[in-house]
Amino acid sequence: MREGSGAVSKEWQYLMLSREEKIYSFLLRNQKAVEIHCEDKRQTGLGSIYIGKIKNIAKHIQAAFVEIAPGEVCYLPLEDFKNPVFTKKGSSKRPQAGDELLVQVSREGIKTKLPSVTTSLSLHGKYAVLARGRQQTGVSAKLPLKERERLLKVMEEVLDTEDGEEKDWGWILRTNAGAATPGQLKAELLRLKNQYETLMSHAFHRTCFTCLLECPPVYLSRLSDLYAASVDEFLTDDEELYGKMRKYLSEYQPEDLPKLSFYSDSLLRMHKLYSLEHQLELALRERVWMDSGAYLVIQPTEALTVMDVNTGKYEGGKDKEKTFLKINLQAAREVARQIRLRNLSGIIIVDFINMEKDESKKELLETLEGFLKRDPIHTTLVDMTKLSLVEITRQKKEKPLAECVRDHKAF
Repeated sequence: MREGSGAVSKEWQYLMLSREEKIYSFLLRNQKAVEIHCEDKRQTGLGSIYIGKIKNIAKHIQAAFVEIAPGEVCYLPLEDFKNPVFTKKGSSKRPQAGDELLVQVSREGIKTKLPSVTTSLSLHGKYAVLARGRQQTGVSAKLPLKERERLLKVMEEVLDTEDGEEKDWGWILRTNAGAATPGQLKAELLRLKNQYETLMSHAFHRTCFTCLLECPPVYLSRLSDLYAASVDEFLTDDEELYGKMRKYLSEYQPEDLPKLSFYSDSLLRMHKLYSLEHQLELALRERVWMDSGAYLVIQPTEALTVMDVNTGKYEGGKDKEKTFLKINLQAAREVARQIRLRNLSGIIIVDFINMEKDESKKELLETLEGFLKRDPIHTTLVDMTKLSLVEITRQKKEKPLAECVRDHKAF
């Protein structure tokens, strides 16, 4: 329990609130939002595995449409049609309407787009991913080389204790694995292996539309996605949510259970203490001011998101190149922060202030790339165009924050 009065000394905190039919999650560093998420309480978890039925094949868009429940259709790109597990197959060697197979929900529906599924099954833990169709072990590129080498040696010791049977799956070690003890890593590997073997043994004895693996809601499974070494505290002021978080941590990551606290101060509510309403409001504004007096303008469109860097109230010296570089470098940090904070994805175009010198442009791109690499979601700095526009792409996994909280008053 936590009474919650006074200053809070934790550097990294993960706060969860329940409001009407929504769950709000805030990842804070020194009480400043780094990520904000909003999910429907009734939303099913990504990663759930079903016995689906191919409804039809759309060759012109190279996709199949798969029904995972009566009337619930999902999109399956044919390029994701790898190592399929058919539970009922027609006469054709190619996928065809009527085939029944295992599919895993890989992306929620966004606007008019259907949810996406894949036949490349994987089971996610805090430290590792069991991936069907791979034969080797991969390690997160975000970890230093020496750490990756150490983890591969740990994996060799773990795998040596297993029998020599041929497997149709392999491992991917997540960034969190760097903070795991060999015992914690081994325990999770065994849990995922047993889960996979149980799932596959049941698959051929169940009817179509059966959910073989129902994953926890996204707002809970995200607790496993947070970098373990950095989060000091999980905190909520909702009793029901506290119970769900406690149950999830107990089952999937018991080592983090001591980090869970319940905020119970009725005189100073948790969202007031941490200014969560104000932080959410700032994350939805079109204009973002920086300490220098310069600002960003962020405008999402249907096809992409545009960010524009403006000098604003900044008063620099006579050397324009030096002044513009200083503003752009500060903007680079804020651009990376806002992309993650607002959960922007797809194509992002940033119009920095034009600079003449190639060395200034190079320094800007290197600085921006360094900030983007801190994002846990795969983000790529593509290049700077001839018009000095910087192109960025970010993997689509969830709806942007603005779409999630549209027409919903949180507090």
